[in-house]
Amino acid sequence: MFTTLPTLLTWARIVAIPLIVGIYYLPWSTAHRNEAATLLFVLVALTDWLDGYLARKLNQTSAFGAFLDPVADKLLVCAALLVLLQLDRVNALVGLVIIGREITISALREWMAQIGASRSVAVHMLGKLKTAAQMIAIPFLLFDGRLFGLIDTRFWGTVLILVATVLTIWSMVYYLQKAVPEIRAKVR
Repeated sequence: MFTTLPTLLTWARIVAIPLIVGIYYLPWSTAHRNEAATLLFVLVALTDWLDGYLARKLNQTSAFGAFLDPVADKLLVCAALLVLLQLDRVNALVGLVIIGREITISALREWMAQIGASRSVAVHMLGKLKTAAQMIAIPFLLFDGRLFGLIDTRFWGTVLILVATVLTIWSMVYYLQKAVPEIRAKVR
């Protein structure tokens, strides 16, 4: 369970976080740091898809993997947002909304699992869209230049992180609305 290939890929995502952050402390040019951090982030983000695919394909799904995978994703996104905040490429309010939502929904899911109602806050398409927008916006903002000489990644990254922020709020409201009836039933 702890050492299956899918779980090792998830662990690799967590281990890569200080590497991505550390790149910005290297004595390289800003462009080289941006390129290296972007490449590493994209490679690490792709393991999110790969570990899920392999877990299903190799019949190596586990409760531990189901727990660790979203934790790794949240740690990766939060660390990247903090780097982008430090680099003044993302607004503090955007970072607070996204990180606050992740903490809130993680706590809500844990509580709902304790009261036996975890199905009411199962992953929804809104959450998946939010994650997709984040996983495209973040490397664009890390790169912070012109991709292929054409795409202004700062502009499109900013647009996408704002879209992700709207989806973040929307999905949080959705999950909270789904949980309220369960919470009311258990509190009575």
